[in-house]
Amino acid sequence: MRKWTGNRGQWAAMRWLSVVLIWNGAMTTRADEAPRAAEIVVLVGAPGTPDYEALFRRWAGQWEAAAKKAGADCTIIGLETTPASDRARLEQFLKATEQAGPRELWLVLIGHGTFDRRVAKFNLRGPDVSTDDLKVWLKPIERPTVVIDTSAASAPFLTQLAGTNRVIVSATKSGSEQNFARFGGFLAEALMDSSSDLDKDDQVSLWEAFLAGSRLTAAWYKDEGRLQTEHALLDDNGDGQGTRADAFDGLDPVKAAADKTALDGSRAHQRHLVPSDAEAQLPLEIRQRRDKLELQILDLRAKKASLAEDEYFLKLEGLLLDLTRVSRTRSADSAGISSPARRPAKSAGF
Repeated sequence: MRKWTGNRGQWAAMRWLSVVLIWNGAMTTRADEAPRAAEIVVLVGAPGTPDYEALFRRWAGQWEAAAKKAGADCTIIGLETTPASDRARLEQFLKATEQAGPRELWLVLIGHGTFDRRVAKFNLRGPDVSTDDLKVWLKPIERPTVVIDTSAASAPFLTQLAGTNRVIVSATKSGSEQNFARFGGFLAEALMDSSSDLDKDDQVSLWEAFLAGSRLTAAWYKDEGRLQTEHALLDDNGDGQGTRADAFDGLDPVKAAADKTALDGSRAHQRHLVPSDAEAQLPLEIRQRRDKLELQILDLRAKKASLAEDEYFLKLEGLLLDLTRVSRTRSADSAGISSPARRPAKSAGF
């Protein structure tokens, strides 16, 4: 499993630098330029017992509350009785939703899962939904997509659904972790908890929530005196390998990737279900260009050891200058937006 090789100081410095450069450029922000809030669909599975039903309703309510705070559309499937099966309703939703565009789609699965060494399934009232089903239904969707499967035996969903422009989270590291998974509740909790904001940019990214949720899960098993039977994974580079949170101390990596290849975490760190006020008011074009430059800088940072010092800093300077130019693509007007306070970047990490 591949581990991210950046560090907390680097991410904090980069996001601080990005925000300061952009805000110091005094861009205008019109309502029609702002990114649209994400679209969320929460699929609640068959509970099996009243206790699980109450738990699943609570977790779904946490996502609904997060969506409300974000101003996002939220559809919940699986709590109400309808003529169509829950599987058919999900399929219909995914076929009817926008297939392309910048608006993020978040699909959250809350419930039980199974894996028979061939196919993983998420258990629903009526027909289940399998990895094969979701692979087909999601294929036409080119929008930025997040899939979070909080069920047991959910790792095959990560392996099968990983792809370009997708972040996939599973509650387990393999299909053989088949005991009930508690990670989903802790992830939803972390997403709305300001203490999860490790880089202190006034917003909790999906990556930060993943790290915090994983930490809370491990703490629960320790407090209960139980052997931990679930280990969540996150994939955001499309290779289907996934990254575990125990590779990090906060945002600082404590383990390096053995093969020094693709990095997980950087793209998920750019996904914010509930963005800060400053982030929410950035025009979409500026946000996209900034995010691309941040990823290019991180990619360059990962290659630092293989480059001559002069070449490395020349390339870094070029990217930072491009980041500066992004801030100057809008002229000041009466937008009425105040600049956020500058925060010291403890360590640039460059």
